[in-house]
Amino acid sequence: MDTWGWEHLRPWLTARVELPVGPLFCVIDGPIRGRPWSSAAVRSELRRYAARAGVRRRFAPHQLRHAHAVELAREGVPLNAIQRQLGHANLGTTSIYLQGIDTEEIITIVNSRRAPMMPASAGLQL
Repeated sequence: MDTWGWEHLRPWLTARVELPVGPLFCVIDGPIRGRPWSSAAVRSELRRYAARAGVRRRFAPHQLRHAHAVELAREGVPLNAIQRQLGHANLGTTSIYLQGIDTEEIITIVNSRRAPMMPASAGLQL
């Protein structure tokens, strides 16, 4: 991770020391502070934040893994280091993440197609 990343992670690491040992994702503040946060709750919360930020396309947290891998590759990070960062046992899995990815091509394609929209009745409350 670069200096910018550590700088933004440091407040969480400081707060995490005060919380009970447990899952990485936990509630920071509120009535259930320090309790585990389920995977489903993480996905739901990230979708809510995406909607609040104006992201109208479908969104899944796993996309962040792919984006992270692509950014590392663009910065020249060796494939085996990306493999370790993502926790892949097989280097082939990591290479599939990056295989044939040309970010400019993807951006052009995504910008030229109609975005899949979430229906207004999806019940997202912001």
